[in-house]
Amino acid sequence: MTTPYTLDTLQGLARGQGFAGLRDKVVVITGAASGIGLSMAHAFAAVGARLALIDLNGAALEAAAQGLQQAVPDARLACHVAAVNDETAVAQAFAAIDAQWGQVDVLLNNAGISMNCPTLELSGEAWRKAVDVNLNGVFYCAQAAARRMVARGQGVILNMASMYGVVAAPERAAYCATKAAVAMLTKSLAIEWGPEGVRVNAIAPGYIRTALVDDLVARGRMDLDALVRRTPSGRLGTPEEIAALGLFLASDHAAFINGHVALADGGWSAYSYI
Repeated sequence: MTTPYTLDTLQGLARGQGFAGLRDKVVVITGAASGIGLSMAHAFAAVGARLALIDLNGAALEAAAQGLQQAVPDARLACHVAAVNDETAVAQAFAAIDAQWGQVDVLLNNAGISMNCPTLELSGEAWRKAVDVNLNGVFYCAQAAARRMVARGQGVILNMASMYGVVAAPERAAYCATKAAVAMLTKSLAIEWGPEGVRVNAIAPGYIRTALVDDLVARGRMDLDALVRRTPSGRLGTPEEIAALGLFLASDHAAFINGHVALADGGWSAYSYI
């Protein structure tokens, strides 16, 4: 079985695989305090990008930034506390990024929430929250970034979708609906902004071993052993593997990839048998 990526292997990949074109790029990462967002930050710091890290949890963001600075001592980064579903807060964060870095080259539109409960018990409030964070938040950040990118005639936006925006599952109506909407939003924006020099793609992870998944397992909402058995690759993915995909899609290696939803699910969505 292939050994999963770790932080060390991810940083080795970043330094050694021809990503020099990302050096000095201004990379905005939402949901940067943990999980996939934090792994993305480590990957882009390793190639010398300048980072603008956005998260709702200020304390967690500061701790993440300190850990990143220790891991990559020459990392250049700034932290911005903002909720992506707050249009005003997003505008203020991007204005602050303008003031510090003067441009936005890459947006990793990663922030999102899980929503796992029986649909008959799903409240209107919970439904609206999923839509507000997972879809509206992606739109607000993509629009803010693209206004800057289109003006400069270049840029890359990576939206975080999910395999559950491509295939469905019970008790995840809000999550599946919002992630499917992110996938279609990605394609629409790619068509509209591609002629302006802006590429828009989405990453659709399967089950990734993050604190979010660990919490759902601890609460009995997920059966870890069953997930591993159901995944053809025989394991869950790692945040570093998703970060490696993000690094590639943001780079010039992917210059002709636009409007694509890249599944990284260990074969889950290809396997129709349960």
